[in-house]
Parts: sequence; C-alpha cells; structure tokens
Amino acid sequence: MSSTQYWEEEIETMSREKLRELQLQRLRKTIAIAGNSPYYKKVFAEHGITADSVRTLEDIRKLPFTTKADMRAHYPFGLVAGDMKNDGVRIHSSSGTTGNPTVIVHSRHDLDSWANLVARCLYMVGIRKTDVFQNSSGYGMFTGGLGFQYGAERLGCLTVPAAAGNSKRQIKFINDFKTTALHAIPSYAIRLAEVMQEEGIDPAGTSLKTLVIGAEPHTDEQRRKIERMLGVKAYNSFGMTEMNGPGVAFECQEQNGMHFWEDCYLVEIINPETGEPVPDGEVGELVLTTLDREMMPLIRYRTRDLTRILPGECPCGRTHLRIDRIKGRSDDMFIIKGVNIFPMQVEKILVQFPELGSNYLIILETTNNQDEMVVEVELSDLSTDNYIELERVRKEITRQLKDEILVTPKVKLVKKGTLPQSEGKAVRVKDLRNNR
Repeated sequence: MSSTQYWEEEIETMSREKLRELQLQRLRKTIAIAGNSPYYKKVFAEHGITADSVRTLEDIRKLPFTTKADMRAHYPFGLVAGDMKNDGVRIHSSSGTTGNPTVIVHSRHDLDSWANLVARCLYMVGIRKTDVFQNSSGYGMFTGGLGFQYGAERLGCLTVPAAAGNSKRQIKFINDFKTTALHAIPSYAIRLAEVMQEEGIDPAGTSLKTLVIGAEPHTDEQRRKIERMLGVKAYNSFGMTEMNGPGVAFECQEQNGMHFWEDCYLVEIINPETGEPVPDGEVGELVLTTLDREMMPLIRYRTRDLTRILPGECPCGRTHLRIDRIKGRSDDMFIIKGVNIFPMQVEKILVQFPELGSNYLIILETTNNQDEMVVEVELSDLSTDNYIELERVRKEITRQLKDEILVTPKVKLVKKGTLPQSEGKAVRVKDLRNNR
C-alpha cells in the first residue's frame, strides 16, 4: 500500500517492537508528570510508585485503577498535573447528569496531539482535504463537536459545524454545500435518512460518500442498514471525554475492527470482576492510559466499555492493535430473572425485521411481584395493517429474542413516531422495577 494511504506512515506502520519501546518511554514520562497532581501524588506515595519503578509495560499493573468515581471525588482539578494557570487552554467535561461531571483540562500540546489523531482517523477512511465535512455533533463541553472540528480542519477539509439536531437544516446543508463526509451518531443517521424520505429526497442520491459513526453502541447490522439507507460507507469510531474525545480508535477501510492509536494510549482488557487481564480475543473491560497528554494524564482508567482485542494483522498495513466494536457497557447491563442482558442483544434481533423502524425501547417493570421485560418497537412506514400478519411478526420477534437472551419478553409493535425521538444518544432502557 502506498504512503498516500497513511497520514503518518512511520507511526502507523511502526513495528510492534518499536511501538512497545515508544510506549514504555512515554509511559514513564506520563507517570513522572502525573505525580505532580494532588490525586496521583497521594496514590503513588501510597503504592511506592515512581517512573523508575516502571521498567516494562507489564509493570503498569503495579498501579491502581482510576475510575469515574475518583475523578468526581476530586472535582474539578484534583487530577491536573500541569501548570493550569499558564498552560491550560481548554476545559471539556462529561454531562454530569448523575453528580459532578468528569472534567478534563488541556494544554496547547494536548489539543494539537488530539487534532492530529482525529485527522489521522479521518484520513484512514479516505477523507481528504478536498472533502466537505459536516459535523452533526453537539458543540460546547461535549467533545464530539470541537474534537471532529479541529481534526477535520487539521486535515484541510471544508468544514460545516452544523451541530446537533434540526434535521431539515442538516439536510439543506448536505444538499446546498455538497457535503461528502458526515459525522453522526448511529440512531441520528437513521433519523436523517427517514426525514429525507419524508421530504421526498432520495437519501442515497445525495453527495454523501463517507459517514463516521460512534458515541453509542450499535450492531454491525445497524451499520449495514445505515449504509443501505444513505448510500455511504459508514466507519465505526471510538472516543470518550476522559481520553480527549473522538480519535482514540477508528476503523480503517477494511471495516474489520478499530485501530487503537497505541503511540498515544496504552490498552488493557481486564475481567471487570477480578481486574485481571484477559487473553487476546476474549471480551472484557477496556482500561486505558494516556501516553501523550501533559496537562491531565490518566492512568489505568476503567472505561466500563466491553470489547476484545482482535487477533492477527490488518491487511491495511497498520500495526496498531484492533479492538472489536464496543459490545456495551458493564454498567449498561441489566439482570432480569437471573440473566445478564445487554440492549445490543435486543437490537441485533430487531434490526433484521424489515417491518420494523429504527426506534425501540426496553421497559423493565414489576408485575405481581415478578420482573417483566417489555420491548416496544416502532413499525416502519411500509408496515401492513393486516392484524394477522402483524401478529405473526410479533411472535417471530418474541421467539428470536427468547433464543438470543434466554428470557421471553413481551413485544409491543407501535406506530411510527410513537416512541420519543432523541437528538442525542438514544435512551434504550427504562427500569421501572420496584426498589430500583
């Protein structure tokens, strides 16, 4: 593959041995910097940790995990290691809907590194400076807006900072500005295609060629549905506020796992119960350490995201490891009748039925002291009014869901537009059970 396929060929195709050497060098530097923060200074002292005590990458296991709870407990600046007054240039935070938000402070170096990573990702999926890149992410404290904005600008694209929502305006921009690349969360990409159809526009007939999707777990079936509806190639993206935002890992054009940029992040996959590493190929919780952040490095951050490292080399020539699509979150899992269930298991079944729309809701409730699971799912525009046919579909959905999740849910088919629409991440589960 020619060098025109790489944003930074030397880094992206670095040998595993050289990559590990770079990681160790950056890990030691990161630990030295982190020790200047009030939080890590105390943690390192308690565990006898210094940069010198880390001689191999495996020595990272000597350090304790960092959690969202730790960040909230030391809100807002307890984990800041740099000179914030002189070198801090931007703050981002999570939504903080259940308490203090998690806050990340960036230096100029950190923002430059982040923008470069996003540019590297976009370049990898074939986006070039001649593209028109439209971003339908929220701007402000949410990282998806400015993260993709600065990355696309670094690449040299003509950028359209459309921000979230207002679907008709999004579509007008796509048509008027001849947008070729779009960033959207999966559920919103489907919503845009539906609004186009309502407006009499052929979704697959626009100038769009490339779609970047992420921010909410989704199945490969949902990705293929988006590609069919919009006539694009859709590439999976992984990012999180604590690790900068977008640009942490990204699919290449092979669409077979997301390359994790190991020059900037050290990846571990652990058993979420024991904290011990799991073998490559086995699903576990993703744990990340920043390797190129100066203002506020994070060490062994427990993401709660569930994934696995994909074995083998990628035909694209990049040597950085690949992770599978995010399976869900260890804290998204719900237990009903003793069975562990993830919303994506339900979606995997629903997306296979052409009679169904894209919007669904899982309701957990207690009836006669028994936990019940209700799946409400919208019908598509093309659904039949034939009651017998709808009942056949409902029973088949119920049967397939039982086979997948080992619990028999109640399935309710509702008219399109009945369930709440979300401009942000879709809410898929409502737990109304007693004592929850």
